Amino acid sequence: MRRVKLTVAYDGTNYCGWQIQPNGETIQGMLNRHLSELLCEEIHTIGASRTDSGVHARGNVAVFETSARMPIEKISYAMNARLPEDIRIWESKEVPAEFHPRFTKTIKTYEYRILNKTFADPTCRLNSLFCYNKLDVELMKKAAGYLVGEHDFKSFATENPQITTTVRTIYDIHLDKVGDMITLYITGNGFLYNMVRIIVGTLLEVGKGCYPPEHITEILDARDRSAAGPTARAHGLTLAQIRYPEWE
Repeated sequence: MRRVKLTVAYDGTNYCGWQIQPNGETIQGMLNRHLSELLCEEIHTIGASRTDSGVHARGNVAVFETSARMPIEKISYAMNARLPEDIRIWESKEVPAEFHPRFTKTIKTYEYRILNKTFADPTCRLNSLFCYNKLDVELMKKAAGYLVGEHDFKSFATENPQITTTVRTIYDIHLDKVGDMITLYITGNGFLYNMVRIIVGTLLEVGKGCYPPEHITEILDARDRSAAGPTARAHGLTLAQIRYPEWE
């Protein structure tokens, strides 16, 4: 058996997230079905990040095992001829049997796009959050700075009983504004459920002037979800990259 690593890009608009579920089509379901047909054996992929319904990705990672003799590097080409246009395999490569996409130390980068103008742009509706309130980006940048480093991010996460610790490390977080589009980039060693979207929702509150940047420290100290801002909508979020330093 060979272990294959896929780098997967997708527009999550038409999918009920990554993970297989009974109430709709998912990215994992599409991959499993088309890989099984291609390789003539039952394939079950394991994903690195279980993105929610509507969330996009350019660099999600999945692995699977196969006994098929097809050259590994050709799998991406063959799959892209089968998959719908909103899912693409950017790379297929063989990895050691012990490689696991979720239980190996990672560095993840997410992007969140905010369209900040008086009226919405229909061409941006599927991959950015529209906000008509005038946002103070400099205040948002200052607030974001308080999140860098190792912190208990319990206030910035939806409750999940399976998680044993809410401590995470953010290596870098910054915002860029080009025209009317504000893009947040955040890189860390892992993210809690809805963590990025809650951070965005909180920074939006700062940008609107609802509270000062320094209030971020009080939110962290509270370790209480109700202390932070709302959860920003999913469609503005993209999983940009997952790196595995130990394997690189």
